[in-house]
Amino acid sequence: MKSSQLTFDNKIILAPMVRVGTLPMRLLSLEYGADIVYSEELIDWKFLKSVRRENGVLGTIDYLDPTDGTVIFRTCAKEKQNVVVQLGTSDPDRALKVAKLIENDVSGIDINMGCPKEFSLKGGMGAALMTQKEKAKKILSTLVENVKIPVTCKIRVFENIDDTLTLVKELEATGIKAIAVHGRTKVERPQHPNRNHVIKKIAETLNIPVIANGGSREIENYRDLFKFKDDCGCSSVMVARTAQYNCSIFRKDGMKAMDDVIVQYLKKCVEYDNSPSNTKYCVQNMLKELQETPRGKRFLECQTLEQICNIWNLGDYCRQKQLEYQTKGNFGRREIMPELLDPQRKKQKTIFDNENIDVCLNCAFIRANYTEDPKLPKSRLMSYCGKNKLKSPKYKVFNEDKLFRAIVTIEDKKYSSSYWEKNKKFAEQGAALVACVSIGLIDKCDLIKDGSILE
Repeated sequence: MKSSQLTFDNKIILAPMVRVGTLPMRLLSLEYGADIVYSEELIDWKFLKSVRRENGVLGTIDYLDPTDGTVIFRTCAKEKQNVVVQLGTSDPDRALKVAKLIENDVSGIDINMGCPKEFSLKGGMGAALMTQKEKAKKILSTLVENVKIPVTCKIRVFENIDDTLTLVKELEATGIKAIAVHGRTKVERPQHPNRNHVIKKIAETLNIPVIANGGSREIENYRDLFKFKDDCGCSSVMVARTAQYNCSIFRKDGMKAMDDVIVQYLKKCVEYDNSPSNTKYCVQNMLKELQETPRGKRFLECQTLEQICNIWNLGDYCRQKQLEYQTKGNFGRREIMPELLDPQRKKQKTIFDNENIDVCLNCAFIRANYTEDPKLPKSRLMSYCGKNKLKSPKYKVFNEDKLFRAIVTIEDKKYSSSYWEKNKKFAEQGAALVACVSIGLIDKCDLIKDGSILE
């Protein structure tokens, strides 16, 4: 197949890191000077059950989990020529299906053959493939022969250097474009020295680019990247732990202060609607021991993206951006419903067919729009019923495939939002919001402006 323009000679690369290599970190690393960025390891079966969506508001391509709308992988045009997806797989057919699914959205596919974690090993993935050479070769050759973008793999080394050289030569023969080598065995950890001499021998043996990895203990600044690269005699160098702490390691002009990096990172998280939990995890890695300071402890209490941003004086920016996206219709996971998981359900009777709902609107409860509890839809509805001596609102919640939808009944009239939510509380608030609009407690025009209602 015809290859893309992505090459692996003389490159500085952001390594694949679980929960770190998401879109904001990849984009910031590219801005600071990285040549290529790898995604975190993504498991094949998660991709295969995903739903691909073009997000016109964010300008991204999203692969969403159809059960709850969670973003499995998000990418955009800014990284299209530089991003490699690392795939966790143990099966050539599944790997190929994923590769065909994503090959037009990325510039390369890497097979993880080095992860030593128990989850990967038990699934026959990661470092388990190093001892299953035929399967490993089959996965790589299947991809090389059938996709139009470069295929690479990432391995660790064996205790015996000859065993390592035998493996890499056989992997090279599959037609891969490069191989990344972490210079430790699967049982060794960061406190063990990286076997730079083994990586150097591999580079001398192979005819494809070899990417040196595992040198974070030796890398403190931009110049150290090239010293490590030279020590390993490699074409390129891949950075993980040091970049996780401060991705401005890629800057030729020197590293930025941690707070500057965090501010730039948070802006990317806001701009690309990154999940609060993922954002918090990455900032924690940057703060390290500073989590024990008063500011660090306040940060650890944060639950929302806006709360995190407030600590670095970006709260207003976050709030305005979220409202802008909501107004433009960036509902993301609210496109997700049980029918996406099983298309046959569209032909079947739904759980709502017998409910005789009187009013149903495309009305989303967006927590950021409510800063005071008394203004929450359920509180307003309860107050309305009390003032008018009506029975208290009665809620009925439905749960399918980790999604929730509610109906609220007032004076024998039933109200519901068409959106499925990720938890029971939000589902009830959504139903209450529809009732508030219908009764006249909340102006529908205001909800259209703030993005809560899509007409």
